[in-house]
Amino acid sequence: MEHEQSYDLATGRGLMACPKCDALHIEEELELGETARCTRCGTVMAKPRDGAFVQLIALAFTAMVLLVGAVFFPFLQVSAMGFGNASSLFDVALAFADGVLLPLVVAVLAMIIGLPIIRAFLLVYVLAPLAQGRPPHRHAARAFRWSEVMRPWSMAEIFVIGTAVALVKVAGLASVHLGPAFWAFCALIFVNIASRAFMCQTSIWDAIEDAGQTVEFHGKPRKARA
Repeated sequence: MEHEQSYDLATGRGLMACPKCDALHIEEELELGETARCTRCGTVMAKPRDGAFVQLIALAFTAMVLLVGAVFFPFLQVSAMGFGNASSLFDVALAFADGVLLPLVVAVLAMIIGLPIIRAFLLVYVLAPLAQGRPPHRHAARAFRWSEVMRPWSMAEIFVIGTAVALVKVAGLASVHLGPAFWAFCALIFVNIASRAFMCQTSIWDAIEDAGQTVEFHGKPRKARA
């Protein structure tokens, strides 16, 4: 049974804005498995899942492990005329450490390694106490906000696509063998897709606000009604 929620147009309390078209909806309680969509554009605004916090934490740890392996494991091996060489991203960074390309190398590593690791850590920091039904850590709201800001700047997927295009050209000049690090990046793409599918930002914000309640999607996840 649904219960009407009070709202205040002056302060916005009790209202939810669609992240795509900014249409305002009245907040209501949402049962597990239900989906709240914007009545104007159809964008999913809330979709709580049972145990989603734990799943997101597991995916965040998986992403961190894959990223660490992607740095130190061989990325690819190039061989020509009987000579071959295997390199990792860490080896590439060391090779250009003293050159004019150092700022570019640092920027690339920050986008494809640094930001995804930091974002995964922030998600674990925010969700770990919530998954156990405990109040969130200090500055949890700020940490989750920063994790969402970093999402578009995590370029692991773009890096894999760019590398694949470059390898098509290199393959005509030498024999190229993909290493474990390349496949770690490919696996990271699927981990990120799964994380986005399980994540409901509205439920996480509600859980942070309901600091003293049981929040594994059993507190007050909400749906929107026009």
